[in-house]
Amino acid sequence: MAANCIFCKIIKGSSPSEHCGTTCQRINPLSYGHTLIIPKHHGAKLTDIPEEHLTELLPVASRIAKASGAADYNILQNNGRLAHQEVDHVHVHMIPKPNEKEGLGVQWPQQNVEKERLQKLVEEIKSKM
Repeated sequence: MAANCIFCKIIKGSSPSEHCGTTCQRINPLSYGHTLIIPKHHGAKLTDIPEEHLTELLPVASRIAKASGAADYNILQNNGRLAHQEVDHVHVHMIPKPNEKEGLGVQWPQQNVEKERLQKLVEEIKSKM
């Protein structure tokens, strides 16, 4: 836990499960039911968290999505300021998408990349895993 982290302060003392610290409704949500799933282990980015502390995040997000009754929703996890991360503690968003105006708005600006370059990237990633 980090002393100056707002999420560490929120989860301090609450312990509903081994690795998942807490869930909470987001202040100023993108839609009704926008929920944060926050692991106990403090780390700014996904790659800063040991894998054993990540195992509960998606199952908890799935249970929240089911319990919320949302027919359409986004599961989102941001890493770094350019990726719109506001709090430097890994967390997952479950964001209901009840209509076109509420929830997460996503644009996918596609890039033209040569197949050979993509294949090289795949091989590079495989070699590092």
